[in-house]
Amino acid sequence: MVRLWGKKMWMAKRAYEAAIFQTPRFGETKGYRQVCRLTVTAADHHEALSILYRMFNVADLMPKNCQARFMGTGDIVLIDEGRKGQTYYRLCPDGWQPVERQRVC
Repeated sequence: MVRLWGKKMWMAKRAYEAAIFQTPRFGETKGYRQVCRLTVTAADHHEALSILYRMFNVADLMPKNCQARFMGTGDIVLIDEGRKGQTYYRLCPDGWQPVERQRVC
């Protein structure tokens, strides 16, 4: 949702449920497991992915109740919007790319 205030455009922030899937060892392509599930407040999916990437690559920001390692190439993030559906993103060398659910299973 976009809100106009004066001449500036503001994006309304909303809460997204996010789940992070990682393999037991870095670099593997099979055996993804959910390592953390949390709620992220962001304007869109790209901002939510940026927040998650920062959170899981700064040791002081990483949640204590997650068994996740630092986020790296190949990790998958699920963004769940409830009735609007689920979107999976994989971290590739050139950025986040949407992927099919079959990659996670």
